[in-house]
Amino acid sequence: MSIIVITILALCAIGVTAAIILYFVAQKFKVYEDPRIDEVEEVLPAANCGGCGYPGCRGFAEALVKADDISKMNCPVGGATVMSQVASILGHEISAAEPTVAVVRCNGTCENRPKTNQYDGAASCTIAATLYSGETGCQYGCLGLGECVEACNFDAMYMDKETGLPVIIEDKCVSCGACVKACPNNIIELRNKGPKSRRIFVSCVNKDKGAVAKKACDVACIGCGKCVKECPFGAITLENNLAYIDYTKCKLCRKCVVVCPTHAIHELNFPPRKEKPADKPSAEAKAEEAPKAKPTANDETTENK
Repeated sequence: MSIIVITILALCAIGVTAAIILYFVAQKFKVYEDPRIDEVEEVLPAANCGGCGYPGCRGFAEALVKADDISKMNCPVGGATVMSQVASILGHEISAAEPTVAVVRCNGTCENRPKTNQYDGAASCTIAATLYSGETGCQYGCLGLGECVEACNFDAMYMDKETGLPVIIEDKCVSCGACVKACPNNIIELRNKGPKSRRIFVSCVNKDKGAVAKKACDVACIGCGKCVKECPFGAITLENNLAYIDYTKCKLCRKCVVVCPTHAIHELNFPPRKEKPADKPSAEAKAEEAPKAKPTANDETTENK
């Protein structure tokens, strides 16, 4: 028998032996994976945005299958529809979560918050925030470099060139939270979408005292506390010179909006307010405003006499 044939047979024998050994090792250390993970992942939107708090939809599917209670877990992109399908697969019962949407809590436009200097560096909000307090007198507001817009994977944001602030496109926002994480000044917040998309929130994050905040921005919250006193539902708190509206307690009565002296509280998607009717004039005022009667002929005769 030639050396070539012997070599081939030896290699085949070694390969078969190695395959058998690997097979038994694989069976010994085999990791069981719940088949429901694939089922759950299939109904997820495959956005892999991380808004659920897990690394992608696969990681979220694994967490859902392993969890004993999924009532506090939510897919912001899929919403209640997807989570109800997941609950059906896993045999859980969940209540529909209130939809949320991103809001920009800064109204420091070019008019309201004039620039005091000019930034000439990398077009990154994170870098700018580490270097200095911004181009205006407010160190808490929007830096205007659009890092939140770049972080959004759903084209739900854009930078308004006139105001210098980001704008949320409500119909496209999936509440993934990417813009919230991207903003170094924490001016973007996920809030309850509200009935008919109506929301009320304090559009300011400035924690300076009233006079300092007002000097930096005309529409800053000055911590006067009028909104706190006006709210009949205890939905507004005042901390560090800044008012905050808890959307879980707010009843959308809009009383706080009227009393805010700097118009820092915003109301979105509400119908126009009805104008109050003018006060009716009193009887004395009517008498004074009424035209005097022209004298008759008899009156003139009496006056001549």
